[in-house]
Amino acid sequence: MIDNDKPQDEAVEKELSGVPEEFLDQSDEGTAEEETSALDEALDRLREDLEVAKQEVLYAKAETQNVRRRMEKDVADARAYAATGFARDVLSVADNLSRAIDVIPAALREDETMKGLIAGIEATQRELEKVFGQHGVTRIASVGLPLDPNQHQAMMEIPSADHESGTVIQEMQSGYMIKDRLLRPAMVGVAKKPD
Repeated sequence: MIDNDKPQDEAVEKELSGVPEEFLDQSDEGTAEEETSALDEALDRLREDLEVAKQEVLYAKAETQNVRRRMEKDVADARAYAATGFARDVLSVADNLSRAIDVIPAALREDETMKGLIAGIEATQRELEKVFGQHGVTRIASVGLPLDPNQHQAMMEIPSADHESGTVIQEMQSGYMIKDRLLRPAMVGVAKKPD
């Protein structure tokens, strides 16, 4: 039998005694505000994470483009300058051909038995210069020009009243470029004012 003399709150309290607190219905107002606040914080964290991820994707794309450009440049350079080592080695052959032609005396040039040999050596030199030209190997101009340390290597100073100081007046060894790169500097003698 129910005791009607007890207030209703005490009866409810007695029934709920022994029930764990997490199962008891708390006030809805406090938890709704807390849940909204927690959801807003979680949403803000997700937005921040999204921004960070977007930035990382942009950086990764930029780095990928940079790597691709570097690779394309490296491939283009490899194609353009692939013959550099070989050309540098063949320069000594060109030097020896030039020296051989330069030392032929005029009397030997007029000798009928030597004309064919001399013509063959000169034709070989022309063919070598043609092949150099096809591969972008060009001779560096020197004599009569001011000394350019990017293309000339000064080997000695020669006193001269006829030339301006710093002008190349003698070439001891020809210099060459391969496209826009120095293959070998020209070894030169440079004018200086006489003492």
